[in-house]
Amino acid sequence: MFLGRVVGEVWATKKAQDLVGKRLLVVEALDERREPGAAKVTPVVAADPLGADIGQHVVVAFGKAARVACGGDGDFAFEAAIVGIVDDFDVPSAPASWRLDPRAARRGGS
Repeated sequence: MFLGRVVGEVWATKKAQDLVGKRLLVVEALDERREPGAAKVTPVVAADPLGADIGQHVVVAFGKAARVACGGDGDFAFEAAIVGIVDDFDVPSAPASWRLDPRAARRGGS
């Protein structure tokens, strides 16, 4: 799982049957710190069963947790899903770029 910000949306007219009816959002991880040589995780395209908006902070899960969040636990054509829309968080050493957008908070999310 990771904490991220929704930065875009994906539309596809042709897609696997498992993705039909699923909203797909582009999520960028807030924390880009990683071990030297480790692969970059984001941006990630995640299924969105919760209705997150662009600019909101979200929790993204992978694998079975993602599939369960979208109403199943079998084999599906997606690996990541938004499992939470963040209201607030406290990370004392977080950079200013992590701050919540006050406009998003007024929309009912972050």
